[in-house]
Amino acid sequence: MTTDSKLARIRERIDEIDNHLVQLISNRAALAAEIANIKKNDGADAVFYRPEREAQILKRVISENKGPLSNEAIAILFRELMSACLALEQQLKVAFLGPEGTFTHTAALRHFGHSVQTVALSGIDQVFHQVESRACQYGVVPVENSIEGMINHTLDLLINSSLKISGEVELRIHQQLMSKAASIDKIKKIYSHQQSLAQCRSWLDNHLPGIERIAVSSNAEAARIATGDSSAAAIAGEAAASLYQLPILESNIEDEADNSTRFLIIAEKDSQPSGDDKTSLLFTMPSKPGTLLKMLSCFADNNINMTRIESRPSRRGLWEYVFFVDIDGHIRNENVVSALERLETEASMVKILGSYPKAVL
Repeated sequence: MTTDSKLARIRERIDEIDNHLVQLISNRAALAAEIANIKKNDGADAVFYRPEREAQILKRVISENKGPLSNEAIAILFRELMSACLALEQQLKVAFLGPEGTFTHTAALRHFGHSVQTVALSGIDQVFHQVESRACQYGVVPVENSIEGMINHTLDLLINSSLKISGEVELRIHQQLMSKAASIDKIKKIYSHQQSLAQCRSWLDNHLPGIERIAVSSNAEAARIATGDSSAAAIAGEAAASLYQLPILESNIEDEADNSTRFLIIAEKDSQPSGDDKTSLLFTMPSKPGTLLKMLSCFADNNINMTRIESRPSRRGLWEYVFFVDIDGHIRNENVVSALERLETEASMVKILGSYPKAVL
């Protein structure tokens, strides 16, 4: 058998599988539409998007994956499939810290898929306002970078907002040097967000020493500026390079290979238990010796793992601090209930920010 005939047979088999996949996808979409009709008959308060259900599906299909596709590839495929099916039930409107082409935009699409309507806003406070006013059902905001630390503006807004955290996205941040310049030795200035410039400081010192670095409002804005100046470069993600059609001259120039940013999904309500959840909360405490130890023992004594603690000035009293805490488990779990009941007796104030599925990949 010749090479051409072997390839022809394999391609015929691929075509057969593709036809079968189309039929299966159509069947799944039809079932989604059937679910939508049932929910609509239940009344105006029907909930179409169930983040805990999506998290369960993603974890299940990943556990079934035997390769050769990676778990991340399988997750992306099924996320888009669920996004398209959800659009048959309800068109979600998602606000994010813009503009388009930023890492927050990438995080929004990673979590919700491309079948939602995204709304780019210029400030984190505007994202909160859009969701609070019900102009959008969900919002996506950055909260923490593994190198630069917490996004304080997001934490401050969570203190006073009635919104809940309903999900999270952990995005590996890869910085790309992009420009219309023929080579990097033709670059005279570099634009980027101040955090991205900081994350690439060593690479820039070694490869582009002495070149002017200009901080702008976002990486996408940096890419936009670089499109009009062939002597300028931008540091941004692949999405910005694609959006503004800028050639990538150098890839993955971040100083730390494990550079990641965590994003929060904010909504009117948090999520139902998925079986693998996280709860975020904040508390303040009376100024007495040993008080913080008492607060933290509420979790340790109930066998609860604390994954993060961050303090911020409360702005309500001199030297008074708000502590932001992430713990494993859902607010409906028995041990979490016990811990929070005890915490409320010890703390000056406790606020639950939300229970939600842990990020998948």
